[in-house]
Amino acid sequence: MKIVCVLLLAILTFGCGSYHTPATLQVSTLAPNSATALGPQFTLTVNGSGFASNTVIYFNAAAQTTTFVSGTQLTAMIPATAIATAGAKSVYVVTPGGGYGSSQTSNKVNFTVN
Repeated sequence: MKIVCVLLLAILTFGCGSYHTPATLQVSTLAPNSATALGPQFTLTVNGSGFASNTVIYFNAAAQTTTFVSGTQLTAMIPATAIATAGAKSVYVVTPGGGYGSSQTSNKVNFTVN
């Protein structure tokens, strides 16, 4: 009985494993940060922090096929249809949750379509 109590106390004290808190997602800059309405498709570079290999760029609330460059940089080809009209388009990134956590969403940064 003492052994069982000691084991339970050890599990409660030290836990059954560790949980890694992912880095906070942050978008800092966009390159380019503007485009001309009805212009051609272009490659958008998103710089920031906390990016993972499965982080996805959202341009005007639409998920884009994203290339992971590093933990601080992602790229995506933005289609011409996404910049057909002038105005501010929000850009943010999302890292989907795995089996142990929920998805994470970054801050939003405006991309200007002139």
